[in-house]
Amino acid sequence: MSARQRYSVFALLALLGALLFVPPHVRAADPIEIFDAHLHYNWEPKPALALDDVLALFRKHRVTGILATSRPNIGTHALVGAKAQGMAEGLWVVPFIRPYRIRADIGSWFNDPSIYDLVLEEYKRGGYYGVGEFHLTGRAAATDWVRKVVDFTVTNNLCLHAHADEEAVRILIGHNPKSRIIWAHTGFSLAPERVAALLDQHPALWGELSYRGGITDGSGKLTPAWRALFERYPDRFLIGSDTWINERWMSYGDIMAGYRGWLVQLPPEIAAKIAHGNAKALFAGPAPAVR
Repeated sequence: MSARQRYSVFALLALLGALLFVPPHVRAADPIEIFDAHLHYNWEPKPALALDDVLALFRKHRVTGILATSRPNIGTHALVGAKAQGMAEGLWVVPFIRPYRIRADIGSWFNDPSIYDLVLEEYKRGGYYGVGEFHLTGRAAATDWVRKVVDFTVTNNLCLHAHADEEAVRILIGHNPKSRIIWAHTGFSLAPERVAALLDQHPALWGELSYRGGITDGSGKLTPAWRALFERYPDRFLIGSDTWINERWMSYGDIMAGYRGWLVQLPPEIAAKIAHGNAKALFAGPAPAVR
């Protein structure tokens, strides 16, 4: 054996030895699976990415479930159809009714009776798990039309997906204490202790963490306050991409990598719940039947 061959053998043995001492969670071939609990496949007048490209993104980044919404609801229909046609093998598609036809509805839906009619008509398609994402600030949540939507979801065993500030969330809860609410962005920058107070007040409130500030410090390390929240409420948080603009689709992999960067700092059982387990538990079973 030549000197070069001996060197190659020794190098290979050294590499194998090093691999044996890598912790098992680091050696794992697959990253933690993710349920994307805040996804928009908007269709205005066409989607940012073709359906095949979107499904390929999910496969590439091990996204195994999505809370699917769109403006208008055509994009959601396409995602549901892809699953029905066998194009999305291994992907759990959970559709929600978006109460928007066009972007301008964001600022007026809560006072617009035609939006309530839209929700009722879309619900007849069947297969839906909830209503949202919708936007509410403060007393805008106090209208009769919002109350009617909240009561409709409770009557039909649906969830709400609310982009709302603290006051609006409290009003939603007040409309019907039996409501189940996914809180998009979990208050953005609301102090963790106030987030905790709302979670304590309403056991059927889940915080979705896209755009949520303060979870990590400048170095990517989990902050003590948010580590404490995750450890205290391991069953109450979800993660999502919020692909509301094309740039979010273009950076989809980075968004998922960012979540995985701090999930790995949590105990594995808590990380798994936040990454996918809580969403699976929330949406367990078939969609509520149309009544």
